[in-house]
Amino acid sequence: MQNYYICILLPESIGTFLPENSKTNPNTMKKSAIAILALTAFLASSAQQWKQSRVVTDTVHSEILGAERACTIYLPPGFDEDSTRTYPVLYLLHGMHGDNNSWFRDQRARDVLDRNIFSGEAVEMVVVSPNAGGGDPAVYQNGYFNMPGWEYEDFFFNELMPYVEKRYRAGGSKKMRAVAGLSMGGGGTTGYAQHHPDKFCAAYAMSALMDIPKYGAVPSKSPDDKIARLTKSVQDNSCVRHVAEADETQREALRSVRWFVDCGDDDFLLDRNIDFVQAMHRAGIPLQFRVREGGHDSEYWHSALHICLPFVSRAFTR
Repeated sequence: MQNYYICILLPESIGTFLPENSKTNPNTMKKSAIAILALTAFLASSAQQWKQSRVVTDTVHSEILGAERACTIYLPPGFDEDSTRTYPVLYLLHGMHGDNNSWFRDQRARDVLDRNIFSGEAVEMVVVSPNAGGGDPAVYQNGYFNMPGWEYEDFFFNELMPYVEKRYRAGGSKKMRAVAGLSMGGGGTTGYAQHHPDKFCAAYAMSALMDIPKYGAVPSKSPDDKIARLTKSVQDNSCVRHVAEADETQREALRSVRWFVDCGDDDFLLDRNIDFVQAMHRAGIPLQFRVREGGHDSEYWHSALHICLPFVSRAFTR
């Protein structure tokens, strides 16, 4: 247990802050001293009762991918105190050059989670950040969708999700499950909630890779290299086209998800996010859309997490 220290600074004469007639009244002075001691004891007790969160790394063996895949998991304060409690779960997806540790290393997710839970802005939740790449997309296969030699979406829903939700007492139903992510992970967030609207109550997409126009694709040395396969998977799973082509049954399913799109005004993906928002409006699917000052960088996503956590918390508790 970590030690907490509370220091209360008093003026040279506490009587300065007491009623005029109490400065010479011993009984009033005594009551004031007792009140200060009681306040100190209360604050110290509150600090001691606050349990620490934990961040752990786990590994899931995947028959689908034929490999071990790591995931980093945030366990809220008090997780170890009650082995019968089930928590809502947020799947937090990293970007193209990231891995399972990126959210906790680069965007300081644990600190944001602790602050929002302690303040009451967010509910206690388990947060799972899986590894959908490993770094340089020219070297490591990246992406959240199925593609030749990398059926990651099947792995996510058929192997990762059942494993972590059972082991860490989390999720288990649509109303207890949300997804969020940045850049490539923002596209994965949107695509997953589109393909599986029965699985998630909320989706929060940050600076999302909603689509890649053919004229804007990263050039590849070969149509079969890792960058080319990743680019094609994003185009094949275009979030904008999915909404535009959805029939009324599909649109109704999408309306069961609470949507939030968040993108910086200097972000190179802003136009693609606007395309998605316009498609959602034309389809009559409600969503929240924020364009804030900032670009495609860690500080923007760090600040976005402060908005994301209360948003998904409201979805969990509605």
